[in-house]
Formats: sequence, C-alpha cells, structure tokens
Amino acid sequence: MSTPVQARTGAMAAAWLLFRRDMRLAMRRWEQIADPLVFFLMITTLFPLALSPELSLLRNVAPGVLWVAALLSSLLAADTLLKSDAADGTLEQCILSGQPLTLLLLAKTLAHWVLSGLPLVLVAPLVAVALGVPATALGVVMAGLLMGTMTLSLLGAIGAALTLGLRRGHLLLSLLVLPLAMPLLIFGARSTELAIAGENASGPLYLVAALMVLALTLAPLTTAAAARIGVE
Repeated sequence: MSTPVQARTGAMAAAWLLFRRDMRLAMRRWEQIADPLVFFLMITTLFPLALSPELSLLRNVAPGVLWVAALLSSLLAADTLLKSDAADGTLEQCILSGQPLTLLLLAKTLAHWVLSGLPLVLVAPLVAVALGVPATALGVVMAGLLMGTMTLSLLGAIGAALTLGLRRGHLLLSLLVLPLAMPLLIFGARSTELAIAGENASGPLYLVAALMVLALTLAPLTTAAAARIGVE
C-alpha cells in the first residue's frame, strides 16, 4: 500500500512525464509553436502599416495592440490543447490512470504555455520597440505579458475542455474565453500604458498577478471536471 508521500511523488512524476511528452511531440510539429507567434507578429506589424509610422501615434496604441494580439494568439493556440489527446485516447487514459487529473492537465497547460505563450513574451520587446515603446517600459511589458499569457493559457484550457467533441469548437471556445479575459486585457493594457508614460505601473501589475494566481487555483479544477464530462 502506497504512502501519501509516495502517492504525491508518483503524481509529480506522472505530471513531469506528460509535460516532457507534450514538449517532444511539439518539436515534431513546429506549427504549434510557429502559428501563434507568426499571428502575433502579423497583427503587431500590420498596425504601423495601417495607421501611420509616426512614433507618437504608435506609442498611444501600443498597449492595446500588444495585449489584443497576445489574447488572439492565445485563442488560436488553445484550440489544439486537448483536441489531439481526446482523439487518440490519451486524455481518457489520463482520466483512468488513477493519478490526479488536475495535476496532469496543469502539466499539459504549462507545456502549452511554454510552447505558445513564452515565445510571445520573448519577442514582445522587439515588437514593443517597433511600436515606439521606450526601453524603460520593456520590463513592465514583459512582466505583464509573462503573467498574462500564463493566465490566458489557463483560461484557454477551460475552454478547450468545455468544447471537447464539438466540430466547430474553436468558435465556442472564443465566446467562452473572451469575457473571462476582459479584466486581464484591461489591467494588462493599463500597466503598459502607465509604463510608457513613465508612471508607476505596480497597481495594474498586481491585479494581473492576482488574476494569474486565481486562474492557477481554479482553472485546473474546472478543466479537469469539464474534461471528464467531455470524455464521457
């Protein structure tokens, strides 16, 4: 009979194996990494072409452009988070494995964020500079997007689990996730706006961090419950 310590160790080992599996599979399918990143770059680079190359104007719209582009890119990637695992039976095996499904799905969500959200954070300074964001604000931009993309991945996991088995689930997924992401979009864009103006952006950043902690607390439980219903 396994002790609680052994059970926790086994659960963490299973989550780590699932994380490594998703990372290895993604290395064979580069479109999972490239599609959200290319989409993010396309949106952010089209605005200077459509509006004006004047830096003062671009600086004014930069907060909204960066966060809306990150939101849409996350929605694009969220549709594939659980679909392939549900199709090949991997998700059902996770449910029947006896391991905590909440922890397993959290590991999958973290892998999804590393593949789709983290590249956006790393490329954000280049895009921000092109939009006229001063170098002094880049730290706030990256910190906000780091927490924001993680929160978006957690919200996307909920939407992906709720739309399992639907033919056009990506449309419903967007309708489910967008209202939940509105507070994040507002506070994230506000933090970037304050940083560009040279003001203290800690208030909105704390709210973004609070939303991330709330999502980390509740989203895995909701995703696990929705995944069980979707598989059944």
